[in-house]
Amino acid sequence: MANGIFKVPTPVNEPIKSYRPGSPERESLKNKLKELKSTEIEIPLIIGGKEIRTGNMGKVVMPHNHSHVLATYHKAGEKEVSMAVDAANKARKEWAAMPWEHRAAVFLRMGELLAGPYRDLLNAATMLNQSKNAFQAEIDAACELIDFFRFNANYAAQIYGDQPMYSPTGMWNRLEHRGLEGFVFAITPFNFTSIAGNLPTAPVLMGNVSLWKPASSAVFSGYQLMKLFMEAGIPDGVVNFIPGSGSQVGNPVLASPYLAGIHFTGSTNTFQSMWKTIGNNIANYKAYPRIVGETGGKDFIFAHASANPDELVTAIVRGAFEYQGQKCSAASRAYIPKSLWSKIKDKLVDTIKSLKMGDVEDFTNFVNAVIDRGAYETIKSYIDYAQAASDAKILIGGTCDDSTGYFIEPTVILTENPHFKTIEEEIFGPVITIYVYKDSEFEEALELCDTTSPYALTGAIMGHDRAAVVQAERALVHAAGNFYINDKPTGAVVGQQPFGGGRASGTNDKAGSMLNLLRWVSQRTIKETFNPPRDYRYPFLEEK
Repeated sequence: MANGIFKVPTPVNEPIKSYRPGSPERESLKNKLKELKSTEIEIPLIIGGKEIRTGNMGKVVMPHNHSHVLATYHKAGEKEVSMAVDAANKARKEWAAMPWEHRAAVFLRMGELLAGPYRDLLNAATMLNQSKNAFQAEIDAACELIDFFRFNANYAAQIYGDQPMYSPTGMWNRLEHRGLEGFVFAITPFNFTSIAGNLPTAPVLMGNVSLWKPASSAVFSGYQLMKLFMEAGIPDGVVNFIPGSGSQVGNPVLASPYLAGIHFTGSTNTFQSMWKTIGNNIANYKAYPRIVGETGGKDFIFAHASANPDELVTAIVRGAFEYQGQKCSAASRAYIPKSLWSKIKDKLVDTIKSLKMGDVEDFTNFVNAVIDRGAYETIKSYIDYAQAASDAKILIGGTCDDSTGYFIEPTVILTENPHFKTIEEEIFGPVITIYVYKDSEFEEALELCDTTSPYALTGAIMGHDRAAVVQAERALVHAAGNFYINDKPTGAVVGQQPFGGGRASGTNDKAGSMLNLLRWVSQRTIKETFNPPRDYRYPFLEEK
């Protein structure tokens, strides 16, 4: 305890399990995969701690085997949203008044449960529900989310310990970090279970309550998270689980006068539409809602002639094709100098040819399925466009097959047009477009990279000429909120690389840092005077 503030355990990043052949974690995870596949479950809403069944049903299927139904789930509508708002409002006062160290204790327990008995469950659910291989699930559903729980508790202690520097003799100045007056609406994506776990809970740690709408294609893993929250001790009504369609859930939520904040990860269009709705409703809210969002990306790898060819090939393959390119941070465009392209072209093609694609239960598969039919059709349309174009060609990949699962081969498009459609527009799939520039036009290529996309989430510079790296870092200062030097533009780690971008990529409130948690508190300054004045007259009023 320091200055009246309890310390929490100093967090370290959760070690990543290898899942090597013969390892105990591999056998345990495979057993959990078989268990979850063997039973189709029914998923209710959870409002105020109670299971609610609406009869308006949806299905959860495995993307890599879309005939296999993992679960059916009940969808929320206006009635259930109203119930959730009431439940959140009822729970808020007591939860906000709870000493912060007891809220933090719940989060530390969530981290312990996930590191222990829930690890296989969340990893297996993520693999089956979102078609992630074992390693991608481990770094997401286990390690990153454990880190969120543990690091956020530590950041909360720092925030509560932030007090005015000075109190003169005779008074005491204090700063109270209050939760928001209302509820936070958390809208989470399909691609990261860790984001699904963090968005509804980060505000809760700071004394708020939340309504959580998970992505319809990730309700199965979301439900397992909700069970984790409840077992760890999140009180009834503090987090309310309300899957359903965007309009049926979102519209009544945004109309509520108790809306205090939005915690969002998803598409740019959806986020902008929500912001407009909030603006139109602004006079109806009890307070101005906090709006925090991470949206799209058109993330780049920019190579200088001094880059190591093997390092560049690895960065492209991992950055573009891990989790089928379905990461907001995934590399989807690359700028490569002509002299270097001649050195890496064949190795890049050969490396991509070696990637295995298929079911997540085969641990030798590097690539799995894209999330659903909508994503499959969208990604395929971009590939079809490139195949028909006169100013681009498909270097490798391009085959799409949805007969069993939504499989799309890792695809590289080569273009001489720096404004070709696939180098400008977000695709969100295993597709990267390469533009080869003249070595003498390094500065011009940097300008292209900076101005081509409206997004600014992640980007990487590959090169060992330090002056060129510095030049790129300066030229691309606003092109990425997370900038990498000689590494792929994915894989931000909590406590190491706070994540978020600017421009059309979001509000850049940096998940995985204290900066994000500060958005969920409203400060009250308290001044206490121990010897108040008893006369209104100041010395300057005295007569000579």
